[in-house]
Amino acid sequence: MAAEADGPLKRVLVPILLPEKCYDQFFVHWDLLHVKLPQVFKILGAKSAEGLSLQSVMLELVALTGTMVYSILNHFPFSSWGEALFLMLQTVTICFLVLHYRGQNGKGVAFLVGYALVLLVLLSPLTPRAVVTLLQASNMPSVVVGKLLQAVTNYHNGHTGQLSAITIFLLFGGSLARIFTSIQETGDPLMAGTFVVSSLCNGLIAAQLLFYWNAKAPHKKKKE
Repeated sequence: MAAEADGPLKRVLVPILLPEKCYDQFFVHWDLLHVKLPQVFKILGAKSAEGLSLQSVMLELVALTGTMVYSILNHFPFSSWGEALFLMLQTVTICFLVLHYRGQNGKGVAFLVGYALVLLVLLSPLTPRAVVTLLQASNMPSVVVGKLLQAVTNYHNGHTGQLSAITIFLLFGGSLARIFTSIQETGDPLMAGTFVVSSLCNGLIAAQLLFYWNAKAPHKKKKE
């Protein structure tokens, strides 16, 4: 049954929208699900986003959006930026969940609508190419500041809260791998540099996870 269902979908997507290698990676092996979904599931399971810095997640979304838009407009191969698309969708979900579990559902919905509109404008001819290049160049400070904010939050709390170890370690390994694939597939130093910085920052959070491994968030007493 899976093979039968796979046939029509593959004929639609390959090679018009996706290279066959990328199709197999995302829709056969489901690699796209192995990065931030553990974080999403951990938040949903705990019904809490305690320990996650909203500012950090937002800045990470800015960096992912810059990479994706810059790559699309420069016609880079999908294999060099495809994971940014799926990471972006999962990061948007995390942003909404953080707001939701803070009791800010209205802000969450406004965020989803506002982000969709911004993305449409960035991908439209209305946005000058120089703006998109500037957005990509801002990835490095966005990544650095975002991860440092999360690191400071972890240090201040004395634990990593609902941060998913699986997600953090996969992000660390993935950013290391993307340094080499971006050099090979795009030859763009801006793209490669972004992943170098991202690897260093993800490594910092991964080190904190190990350091605070046995630390637990204090239980809040319910008001009677």
